[in-house]
Amino acid sequence: MKNIFFFLLMIGMVPAFAQNPQVKTANGLLEGVTEASGIRSYKGIPFAQPPVGDLRWKAPQAPKNWTGARKADKFGPQAMQRFIFSDMVFRSDGKSEDCLYLNLWTPAKKGNEKLPVLVYFYGGGFMAGDGSELRYDGESMAKKGIVSITVNYRLGVFGFMAHPELTAESPNHASGNYGLLDQHAALEWVKKNIAAFGGDPSKVTIAGESAGSMSVSAQMASPLSKGLFNGAICQSGAILGNLSPMPREQAEQTGVKFATTAGANTLADLRKLSADKLLELSANTRFAHIIDGYFLTEKPEATFAAGKQMNVPLLAGWTSAEVGYQGLLGNHPPTLFIFKDAVQTLYPGNADKILDAYPATSDNEAKLAATQLASDRFIAYSTWKIIDMHSKSSKMNVYRYLFSQKRPDTTQVLIGAPHASDIEYSLGNLPLIKAFKWTPGDYKASQITQDYFANFIKTGNPNGKGLPVWNEVKSGKPPIQVLSAETIAKPDDTAKRYALMDELNTKK
Repeated sequence: MKNIFFFLLMIGMVPAFAQNPQVKTANGLLEGVTEASGIRSYKGIPFAQPPVGDLRWKAPQAPKNWTGARKADKFGPQAMQRFIFSDMVFRSDGKSEDCLYLNLWTPAKKGNEKLPVLVYFYGGGFMAGDGSELRYDGESMAKKGIVSITVNYRLGVFGFMAHPELTAESPNHASGNYGLLDQHAALEWVKKNIAAFGGDPSKVTIAGESAGSMSVSAQMASPLSKGLFNGAICQSGAILGNLSPMPREQAEQTGVKFATTAGANTLADLRKLSADKLLELSANTRFAHIIDGYFLTEKPEATFAAGKQMNVPLLAGWTSAEVGYQGLLGNHPPTLFIFKDAVQTLYPGNADKILDAYPATSDNEAKLAATQLASDRFIAYSTWKIIDMHSKSSKMNVYRYLFSQKRPDTTQVLIGAPHASDIEYSLGNLPLIKAFKWTPGDYKASQITQDYFANFIKTGNPNGKGLPVWNEVKSGKPPIQVLSAETIAKPDDTAKRYALMDELNTKK
């Protein structure tokens, strides 16, 4: 029998059970899977101890060691969350408070090569999301020579509740931001272990979309992040401008109010509640990022203004219709009269300024202007803000994009590419998303966008052979790279809009 095995080994026909790749990490041996493409995947890798029991609402603790080969062939559970977004399709096996796992795709290691690394944080408003979603799958990027990772982090009440008792028990005198600390712990794991998977710990790019993009900006602003990554990609969102974090004291009062509503007199009482009960009780309370005094020590604007953020190259942008005109006009028709009336209602003292920055003289122009204003109010302005501030205070290149490839979605009435639609294009995952009948134009847009992203991950510069030139942002002359099947660079036509958004945000 032994002779047969060695014969099969020599001719490359070892049975599947013998081909499972194994990697030794700091905590023990992992056994992954070799995909049909030859890419090796390792799913459900613990990067911290389960945050349950006394570890609920504590900073993530280092994972414990194990003996033998740990199977890494399936996704870990998703973080506790409600079903909120219909476009989220998970491959994980249910949800659990025990959710701190990451997933990794890597080309077969050859010698002592050191490959660039992508660490991707999912979106979902800090309330939903999971690293197992098809649109985040890392195999396509791994085919381009990049070690790709998706990370789970705590959400909602589990990931972001602050409370005076939690602050008092913390050795860092901080509470909240546990989800962001989870991401930080995953980056620490990457630094310690990625070389074993063929990755270069000195060439790590973090990326994310929406709440994931906000997370990227938070990691950039955190004093804890030094040395953990050397590039950043923000796809629609940043914790600047209108999405800046709240002070810890305010967040603590939200936690106190929630505890009272939950009938819990002490922190111990809150920890006794089941995860399902906590999820149910927190349905109407919003928990998100805060200035906790530890992970975030000041307003991010102050950090970026002083140039104290991570000094790394940045690629950032947003979609051409993050939300539709409905985000401003509700169910009312997008006529010129309705648009002007809505602006008068929302900006009673500044309506003339808004109408000057978002001009419209017809119903069609009003539809576009309403879409632009709704998108800026939602998330585009905050993304512009990090591009503007980082390009002024860092020493690294900054690249700005507008993703405009509209999906072949017959149900959508948007006049551009909707929020989150750029993910599957940029990560090369159109074939995995069966909800749309992708066209040759979609695949071309994906090829261009993914190549830009891959180049940036590898070199800090998106430019490369066969791609339209993408110029970096320079103070006073910020070009916009419009990403689509007909990718072009265009002059900035948004300066007036965002100068006004800045003015109005400063007055708050």
